[in-house]
Amino acid sequence: MIKKIIFSIMLFSFFSSLSANYHKLAYDFNFKGIDGKKINLKDYENKVIVVVNVASRCGYTPQYEGLQSLWTDYKKDLVIIGVPTNNFKQEPKDNAAIKEFCETNFNISFPMTEKMDVIGSNAHPFYKWAKKNYGIGAIPKWNFHKIIIGKNGKVADTFASFTKPSSKKFLTSINKEIKS
Repeated sequence: MIKKIIFSIMLFSFFSSLSANYHKLAYDFNFKGIDGKKINLKDYENKVIVVVNVASRCGYTPQYEGLQSLWTDYKKDLVIIGVPTNNFKQEPKDNAAIKEFCETNFNISFPMTEKMDVIGSNAHPFYKWAKKNYGIGAIPKWNFHKIIIGKNGKVADTFASFTKPSSKKFLTSINKEIKS
């Protein structure tokens, strides 16, 4: 009996050490905007933040429309931040051309960052933080990977590229965070 208790304690302590140890929150990060202005995540405290890596030559590019709809419908409680990247060789344009493409084709009005890396050693510090604290689920495997930051400043959920912004599962996760 004592051996089982000791084993249980050891097992519990092993698994509990795997939980995220947030020394920083999402609010500690900022991005350079596509227009050159700083995007401070701390400006969005008490809102749900969805960070999405985007590209103009991706099969998922039509998701811009759903992201814009989400931004329009939930603007009071949520912010979408688009992060253009060429990590998957689908965003060869410069910042000015990306901005024009998004505004012309999808009427994008949510904040967009300058083009940057979201994976690898040159990844933006936000993405390194998300990976460290949430695990491999926070690492974009392709464009239009979505990271939901709860009002507590921590990664609440992540969604793969194929999950549309209008999907029930995605919206359920967002609404859960808005109500928290």
